[in-house]
Amino acid sequence: NVEVLHFKMNHIGAAWFTPSLGNSQRAMLFLHGGGYATGSINTAKSLVAKLAVETGINILAINYRLAPEQPFPAALEDAVAAYEYLLQQDYLPQNISIAGSSAGGGLVLATLLYLKDNNLPMPAAAVCLSPWTDLTGSGSSLKTNVVKDPVLIARFMPQWAARYATNQPLSHPYISPLFGNLQGLPPLLLQVGTHEILLDDSVRFAETARNHGVDV
Repeated sequence: NVEVLHFKMNHIGAAWFTPSLGNSQRAMLFLHGGGYATGSINTAKSLVAKLAVETGINILAINYRLAPEQPFPAALEDAVAAYEYLLQQDYLPQNISIAGSSAGGGLVLATLLYLKDNNLPMPAAAVCLSPWTDLTGSGSSLKTNVVKDPVLIARFMPQWAARYATNQPLSHPYISPLFGNLQGLPPLLLQVGTHEILLDDSVRFAETARNHGVDV
């Protein structure tokens, strides 16, 4: 019950996921996971299609550029360009949401910080599934959940972080949104499992966001 239309948005590979029973006035931008080094529209298509059906929202997914060939800020530039594309398609900011998983979830939050810093209109809300918010690796769950996590392997995280950040500090807010000024962000929904090594990335971000007056 979802039509998938692949197209090129300038240099960015993109796809519209359009549910058969949907609200054409609303749109979601989805950013896939993969440590900023792997992943694509195709690896996330099952999740994105389910989101489209359950929400009744048209979803735009993109293949943002990946490290190490295209490190920071390439992914952020592509995410911002995709959001601006939605505005150019006459979607109102209050009818746009942004969602992402893992590194894509971190990229969602980095995108929000960039939009705020550059006085661009903010989307209505954002959803982050197990977001990677701290590429410095300071969260204790990276150690306490190293055996429990069913997906991620903790020893690879520093490699992915370094290849993405290259010459920029890992604590840069557009790389690790946990360290940004979160005041003024739109309502956020964060979801994470208690056995994940990225558990503290969500817990600490939620605490910081609440302290900055964000609905999270």
